[in-house]
Amino acid sequence: MTGETNTPRPATAAPTGGLFALPVDQFLERVAAREPAPGGGAVAGATVAAAAGLVAMAARFSEGDTAAAADRADALRQHACALAEEDGSRYAAVLAAYQLPRDPAGPRRERIVAALADATDIPLALVECARDVGTLGVAVAAGGNPNLRGDAITAVLLADAAGRSAAHLVRCNVDLGQLPGDPVERSQAWCDELGLAVRAVEGRA
Repeated sequence: MTGETNTPRPATAAPTGGLFALPVDQFLERVAAREPAPGGGAVAGATVAAAAGLVAMAARFSEGDTAAAADRADALRQHACALAEEDGSRYAAVLAAYQLPRDPAGPRRERIVAALADATDIPLALVECARDVGTLGVAVAAGGNPNLRGDAITAVLLADAAGRSAAHLVRCNVDLGQLPGDPVERSQAWCDELGLAVRAVEGRA
């Protein structure tokens, strides 16, 4: 946070259960452990959620229409948290498919492709969520409390980084499963919008 404020910050309900019930240090230990999950998808989701939290905070210290953006930011934060939680189970299904016997007549390849297609939905949704957070962050940075502008800009930059990371995961899954390329195209379009958001807050639009 930058600057000083004297407006109390309303309390909001914290996510319950799963990764987001853990203290931050334990979450990071889980990420660093020699386990396949939580991995890039969960971390990208947590980053989008943190960015949405910053937008909500900046909006709550603002007035008028900008203050109303806090509710939208809260919804995006909760959505990002849910996606981060779901990422692990989708990835577990991919790993289970890869562990099937390598029988040419068996279902292994079909199961792998189906699991990868299912898993791709999570990072794809994260890119879209990141785009929405970034767009909202631009509005709050422009029209909100100037003392919180740095926080709103930080949110946009975090959303951009997390969205591009999730888009990379989309491409990895599409390439591994030789899936149709539509998810890649959609994620790239949303990343392009995130790029515009970054340019807007950096004064390069």
